[in-house]
Amino acid sequence: MLKNSIQGEMLLSPYSELYDILIKDDNYWRQLNDSIDFSFLYDELKDNYSSQMGRTAVNPIIMFKYMLLKSYYKLSDRDLIARTLTDMEFKYFLGYSPEETDLINHSLLSKFRKLRLKDINILDLMITKTVELAINAGIINTKSKIILDSTHSNSLFHNVSQKDEILKRAKELRKATYQVSEKIKEYMPSKVDNTNTLEEITSYCNKVMNIIEEDSLNEIGAVSERMNYLKEGLEDLDSQKNYSKDEEAKTGHKSKDTHFDGYKTHIAMSEERIITAATITTGEKSDGKELEQLVEKSEQNGLEIEAVIGDGAYSSKEIIEYTKKKNIKLASKLSKAVTHGLRKKDDKFEFNKDANMYVCPAGHLAVRKAKTGKKDQKVESYYFDVEKCKICQLKNGCYKEGASTKTYNVKIKDEVHIEHMDYMNTEEFNKLYSERYKIEAKNAELKKNYNYDKAQSCGLLGMNIQGATTIFISNIKRIMKLKKESDEK
Repeated sequence: MLKNSIQGEMLLSPYSELYDILIKDDNYWRQLNDSIDFSFLYDELKDNYSSQMGRTAVNPIIMFKYMLLKSYYKLSDRDLIARTLTDMEFKYFLGYSPEETDLINHSLLSKFRKLRLKDINILDLMITKTVELAINAGIINTKSKIILDSTHSNSLFHNVSQKDEILKRAKELRKATYQVSEKIKEYMPSKVDNTNTLEEITSYCNKVMNIIEEDSLNEIGAVSERMNYLKEGLEDLDSQKNYSKDEEAKTGHKSKDTHFDGYKTHIAMSEERIITAATITTGEKSDGKELEQLVEKSEQNGLEIEAVIGDGAYSSKEIIEYTKKKNIKLASKLSKAVTHGLRKKDDKFEFNKDANMYVCPAGHLAVRKAKTGKKDQKVESYYFDVEKCKICQLKNGCYKEGASTKTYNVKIKDEVHIEHMDYMNTEEFNKLYSERYKIEAKNAELKKNYNYDKAQSCGLLGMNIQGATTIFISNIKRIMKLKKESDEK
């Protein structure tokens, strides 16, 4: 049951003055707390709670603030609550009094993610709020150029089995323990590897944790955090023993020879380096298909788009026609994919610009290609691994039973793009395209500063929550920096 209140203010406490001493005015979490009215979260989430039945629920504003802290500091649910007990910065941001010890149970965080956020487009909500804040502060040009790109996040069990992931966490725990006590090495069990069964690895992990607990080393912060991180991984095994990786994660191709298992975050960013829209898909999806959504979401957030800047993934015939219709300049260099002309709407084969090959509806990459046909009517044939086609679940209507090869043919056309090719030679195009580097720096920032190179949980819902919290924090930090620079002028 959710109380009919949006208040998240701190309770009166004789120790409240501690915050003025310990949490300085330039503290990020203090500035975030003071600059944003989080009541919009209450309004969005209240329908996911009962107003009459059940126990009184924890205010959703507080729960989402926990999500922001978890994402930023990469903590397990247990460690997040444990750290909040002693961290004044955490308590201030969450609205607790300094002496508060009656915090939530860590299990409520998982329920909040799975039950309260599942029907909410939390990604759009958080981006909309930050863009609104930037516009109100006058630090973003509403007549804007947006730069597009995607960044990939490896799945929680990326390219490794659960065994490898658990062994990695166990190794991190042992390393943290040895930094405190070298002597404990003598009592540790013999190491196991991924040739052992999952049950043997679980037993090994439990032995390691028991030895650490016997020496009370688990009471030391760094050791405790690594131990809880291992425990959380072991708990995930209970619900995921039937598969070795995230079932929703899909294989994406970064080049012809390299791939990843996970998700893509497709980003639109303003020239001020504020993310104005984003969509999250599974890893195999093409970048270009997300352009319309990114443009329209940016427009809904209050921007008037004058130009779109992106790599070759955003230069298909459909995109050129779309941007021309909307009177938007397109600074995207033509890739080979665009010369293939307009295909049927029900054609599910997609061109992967990184691998320079087509991908079939089942996600399989072509293994080779060849040009055929007359000089003025060339056809490019993409060959797929027929052994995969024979057992593919989507082979009906795609692969002819008994055929020794499977090809996908495209006519090579370029007359549609002559006008765009001419535009590519202009000074205006080159000036716009020179700003594309900004989004590559933003992608690097998300991965390096916010651990966005890897999913923190399984599934698209978890990735959307991670994306929402990460982009929200990144945008707010950027807004604060731009506002400070503006005030100093």
